[in-house]
Order: sequence, then C-alpha cells, then structure tokens
Amino acid sequence: MLFDALPKPQKGNRKLAVFISGGGTTLDNLIRHRQHSIDREQSSPYEITAVISSSPQAGGLKFASDAQIPAHVVHFGTNEASLTAASDRAFEICRAADVSLVVLAGFLKLLTIPDDFEFRVLNIHPSLIPAFCGHGFYGSRVHQGVLDYGCQVSGCTVHFVDNHYDHGRIVAQQVVPVLPDDDANMLQQRVFRAECELYPAAVTAYLDGRLQVSGRRILWQ
Repeated sequence: MLFDALPKPQKGNRKLAVFISGGGTTLDNLIRHRQHSIDREQSSPYEITAVISSSPQAGGLKFASDAQIPAHVVHFGTNEASLTAASDRAFEICRAADVSLVVLAGFLKLLTIPDDFEFRVLNIHPSLIPAFCGHGFYGSRVHQGVLDYGCQVSGCTVHFVDNHYDHGRIVAQQVVPVLPDDDANMLQQRVFRAECELYPAAVTAYLDGRLQVSGRRILWQ
C-alpha cells in the first residue's frame, strides 16, 4: 500500500484559525481543551491565533473575545463570485496569522480551498459521513434525519475539506447509539459529547504529523 505524506506544519508551528458561523460551541470546546491540556500537562496542543466568522452576529465571537483571540468577520454572499472572493479574503487572514491548520467549527459557508491550503482544512460533521451530510444537512436537521430514517447508531466525522460540502477524505469517526426515546435535541447532545473528544484529538494528530493518505483513506501513525 502506497502512502503519501500530508503537508507537515513548520516545526514548532501549532497555530490554528477557527472558522465559525453561529453559537461557537465547538470553538468553546477547542479553547477549553487547550486550557485543560495546559493546566494538566503544562503544554499546549495548539494555539488559536485567529477566529473568522461569516456573521457579525455569531455568538461564537464572544468566546473569541473572552479568550483574547483576534476575530475577523468576512461577509460571504450567495453567488459563486462572492463566495470565492470571501474565501480568498479569509485565507489571506490565515496566511497573515501564519496558521498551520484551519479548523471549521459550525461554519456553514462553502469555501474555495486554495492550493496552499489543500489538506490543511478540517471540519467536523455531526453524522457518520457519507450518511446525512451535504448541502442543507446541519444542526438539528441532521439528527432529525437520523431519527426519521430509524437508524440505530449515529456519530460524528472529522474530514479534510475540499470544494464540496462534506466530501473530503475522512480523518476519524466516532459512533454513538441512538436510543429509543431520543428526540433530535437529545441525540444532538450525545453526538456533541463525542465531537468534543474526537475533534481535538484529530487536530493534535495532524499537528503532530501523524496522518498519512492512501487514496481516499487517511491513516494514523
């Protein structure tokens, strides 16, 4: 089996940019996980040096402010040209912040990934891709879809981002049970607890250079 090396961060560079669109619960988890690691191990698994929001009303901007992380609002339109221009602006900010990795955290806009950020953008989706994913599947819509279909398990997926919704190579998945009395909110909370563990682990594995690619498969060292 042939393996290709993923782009490795510059030695010692563990800087992240986090993209948000709404409440910022995933951003808050990443901030908390970093601080917990520092308190426990006296070391930092990563440093969040920029937050980019597609909305000036995003609740996650308060998490950035409270953590004293520089935040930027980039307005994404609805047509292809405006989406491309906004993507260009967002990645300009990432270059200026010298980030190794972009982490999407409830970011709802379609990005155009520039060549120098290929395999440098991660997302987490609240289902087991390729089920219940793609354009329009976000938040409670995902979990209601799982319940309506009668699935017995659900979960979350960390994947690299390409120029299509929820399409890039899968980095990691975690399964959670669907219980008989679940509603969408209950299932969402259970999946989010799994996300809170899986996403920081995947981000750290990337920054540690422990990921390899073989075709569509991503393998951990």
